[in-house]
Amino acid sequence: MNYSKVAEHITSWLAEYCSNTSLEGFIVGVSGGIDSALTSTLCAQTGRKTLLVNMPIRQSSAEYSRAKNHIFDLKSKFDNVEEIEIDLTPIFDLLEKTVPETTAKHGLSMANSRARLRMTTLYAIGQANACLVVGTGNKIEDFGVGFYTKYGDGGVDISPIADLTKSQVIALSKEIGIIDEILRAKPTDGLWGDNRSDEDQLGASYPELEWAMTFTGDEIELNERQKAVLKIYRKFNAINKHKMEPIPVCKIPSTLN
Repeated sequence: MNYSKVAEHITSWLAEYCSNTSLEGFIVGVSGGIDSALTSTLCAQTGRKTLLVNMPIRQSSAEYSRAKNHIFDLKSKFDNVEEIEIDLTPIFDLLEKTVPETTAKHGLSMANSRARLRMTTLYAIGQANACLVVGTGNKIEDFGVGFYTKYGDGGVDISPIADLTKSQVIALSKEIGIIDEILRAKPTDGLWGDNRSDEDQLGASYPELEWAMTFTGDEIELNERQKAVLKIYRKFNAINKHKMEPIPVCKIPSTLN
């Protein structure tokens, strides 16, 4: 893959899409991870207004620091980049106290609620500033294992890197100069308030999942790890299918009209 040309293609696609709307630019939630770093950089390269929003919720110091350093790096390179920081921890604390106790104690429910609070914040700021909400999901997350929050980080206007695997995201990030501390960091969704990585949650690495997503061979020839990875991939792909397909609509038969 010619990553220099890929970067130019995505940047041109973003600029053209924005030009065909009545909006002025882009808004990106910056987490300190490589996907949001790449996405926000590509948006900045369009020359259009690019709002980078840091929305910590009981965030680890490492994640917060990486996000801040990435934003500082982009602002030093692009005049069209603006920074907004909103600490959503007090709002999350209030939500946690307000919902039923069984909900507050449900780890996954509350982790996803963090992503949905951030989505709501991005859309509020984006609409006030005439900006498109830009998705940061990659191909494996969005179309392979469904590793994102429905109506959270999955709630976006456009997805510029969703046709790139994680390996390609890393390679493209190196090509366009993403800071080293982000390139070196383990991928994490940052929704749990601890140090668990994506691999910890999924049980397989992104290169392994990329292999599973494209596997079409004879399973009899696979080793035990490959079989395990294929099982992991198929499990997540099946249980998260509802995220990756259109919302089911109950069609009323013409005979009932």
